[in-house]
Amino acid sequence: MPDPNGFLRYDRRLPARRPVSVRISDWREVYPPAGEELVREQATRCMDCGIPFCHDGCPLGNRIPDWNDLVRTGNWDAAVESLHATNNFPEFTGRLCPAPCEAACVLGISGGQPVSIKQVEVEIADAAAARGFTPRPVPAPSGRSVAVVGSGPAGLAAAQQLARAGHVVTVYERDDAIGGLLRYGIPDFKLEKRHIDARLAQLAAEGVRFRTGVNVGVDVTAEQLRAEHDAVLLACGALQGRDTPETPGRALRGVHQAMAHLVAANRAVAGATTEEAAERRLATAVLPDGTPIDAAGKHVVIIGGGDTAADCLGVAHRQGAAGVHQLDLYPQPPQERDEARDPWPTWPWILRSYPAHEEGGERVFAAAVQEFVDDGTGQVRAVRIAEVTVEKRDGRRIVTVVPGSERELPADLVLLAIGFEGTEQQPLLAQFGVTRNPRGAVDARDDWQTDADGVFVAGDMHRGASLIVWAIAEGRAAAAAIHSYLGGVGALPAPVGPAAQALAVR
Repeated sequence: MPDPNGFLRYDRRLPARRPVSVRISDWREVYPPAGEELVREQATRCMDCGIPFCHDGCPLGNRIPDWNDLVRTGNWDAAVESLHATNNFPEFTGRLCPAPCEAACVLGISGGQPVSIKQVEVEIADAAAARGFTPRPVPAPSGRSVAVVGSGPAGLAAAQQLARAGHVVTVYERDDAIGGLLRYGIPDFKLEKRHIDARLAQLAAEGVRFRTGVNVGVDVTAEQLRAEHDAVLLACGALQGRDTPETPGRALRGVHQAMAHLVAANRAVAGATTEEAAERRLATAVLPDGTPIDAAGKHVVIIGGGDTAADCLGVAHRQGAAGVHQLDLYPQPPQERDEARDPWPTWPWILRSYPAHEEGGERVFAAAVQEFVDDGTGQVRAVRIAEVTVEKRDGRRIVTVVPGSERELPADLVLLAIGFEGTEQQPLLAQFGVTRNPRGAVDARDDWQTDADGVFVAGDMHRGASLIVWAIAEGRAAAAAIHSYLGGVGALPAPVGPAAQALAVR
């Protein structure tokens, strides 16, 4: 029985972030662990609603009221079990998900303070990690084999589910380490890589096999993969970055995709010793061809207003940028939900400030790049921007420049963080006989299969760039479909269907 007065006795409260002056001098996570008293207090705010809309906000179907009450009463072991019943990797989602469950919390109606669900989740997961993730006993082998191409959250969730059902699972990753964007796309100050390594040890103990440095379609053909396995899951993500080739000066040196910067920085951190990473004594971040892409001492302009842009901002601070401007095409959002535009429990359009924003830099709203300015040697020296208005007509975005509003911002390094166009065009697609749709994603039938029999798809490769909770949910659902396809005994959890969508009214 929940505490019916908990939300009246306690306000929403999060643990204090590490001081800015301290955290920008290293790569450790921004948030320290919350004390048990704070976590239990926040869990007590959950009312265990008769209709828990947080379930609709989260595609995983997390049993949020259940584990909130278990934490409230100090039953941490049961809370861990309840959390893992629907989520393979809550230590990832608790750190990286923007928490649509909180946007759908009943306490958030009319500008109220939702339960800090995400904070409770990560503390439960960390409590389990502190004791060590126990491998689940694997049942009798099914004699069937599955290849998972891609080792991000969708691929790993599917791999774990299938291995626990008795299938032999091999994960193929073209990078030199497992984890996908979790490994090289997400900075350590948001997700220290020890969390990935701990979970991979559990998966390996449960029988999942990992093959790194294997580019399927190049190093191993689709024909070979299908000959060795009874089913294939494509979970390659949506890494094709959106570009602005029509903008004058785009080809200048110093103008890069945001992911190139993040991957190079993550590799520099990964290659450092623990002491070097902690003290920020790292080698210069470089591209695969050796081109430096480090913000140290540079004026940086980040184009984009989302998570990726904020990640680049935090990295630039830690690399020692001379100054940073972050440009957002849209006007500054309101501080609170506009009920007429985004009625509860849908995801609201509000100003979202990340820890990186309090570390420095300047945000510029309603601004569009007109030109990347050449210094005369083919290197960018500035970005010419203009104030704009944005409106939608018949589903199209109309951008209008405000006359006389143009100005220049100094720029030695420009990072494009303006979204993704879908999965990359790569040899494995043609070899498997699948194509990208107009959104750059790969379609799935109701059973998660592509146009190729026995070849399934899940995660961002199917949905387009989305949230980590959707990736895990799709990985679990695709695993259930593969298990059925292989004639497995019983049924695995399938939280979403291929056509499922997030709560929205627009």
